[in-house]
Amino acid sequence: MSPRQISARDNPLLLRLRKLARDPQACRKLGQVWLEGEHLCSALVARGGRAVLAVIAESAWSQAADESAAEVDGIAKLLAAADEVVIVADKLFADFSPLPSPTGIGFVLDLPAPAPIDTHAPTVILDRVQDAGNVGSILRSAAALGVRQVLALQGSAGLWSPKVLRAGMGAQFGLRLAEGLGLADLDALLLPLVATSSHAAQALAQAQLPSPCAWVFGHEGQGVAPALLSRCALTVRIPQPGGEESLNVAAAAAICLYESARRGH
Repeated sequence: MSPRQISARDNPLLLRLRKLARDPQACRKLGQVWLEGEHLCSALVARGGRAVLAVIAESAWSQAADESAAEVDGIAKLLAAADEVVIVADKLFADFSPLPSPTGIGFVLDLPAPAPIDTHAPTVILDRVQDAGNVGSILRSAAALGVRQVLALQGSAGLWSPKVLRAGMGAQFGLRLAEGLGLADLDALLLPLVATSSHAAQALAQAQLPSPCAWVFGHEGQGVAPALLSRCALTVRIPQPGGEESLNVAAAAAICLYESARRGH
């Protein structure tokens, strides 16, 4: 299929891309997701995914043509994983990209449907974790350390929002994801819940961690909600000999998930 070229700044597609790239709620409203950059697009393709649309700046298009001529994998290979390709001027790409240095290529894909909850999969539960960078970092740690499922309760940052996608670096494509959940939805999990608390009697290193389990990470300021904390079979604390009041939630999640992985859980 030959690519089509767009040159008008007010083209409806470019206006839609601006919303998808900049508005954290747009993916839910419009039912599509914007992935910007070779890394994110490659992460999708590596998992066997396809895009409904690839959008490429003119300079990147020239690079893709050179790669094709030299039989080098790169942007040209990514474009082959899209149902349609649109070329825009570099300036137009920069108009809708939120990045200080736009990458020149991006994918549009349909918003994935929430995955049914896997009742026994090692899981992370996000309780109103609102910072997109924290959520993306937790997803990245989860994917790297053997967690297969992330369940986000209402009030958490959108798992497919642009900033979460960038922070997650493609982790979304290797995880079962469900969001907008209520406490009652967690009844489907047939494994114990574990949370961190600075008031817990047991330190993480000494605690008998269940395997598998669902790690619960809460709101940046308020922590895990009392109603959810009461469901946890175990709470543990992360010792902080340096005397800080608390750890960033993404840092705490990485420590806890690593400890589970280290023990072979």
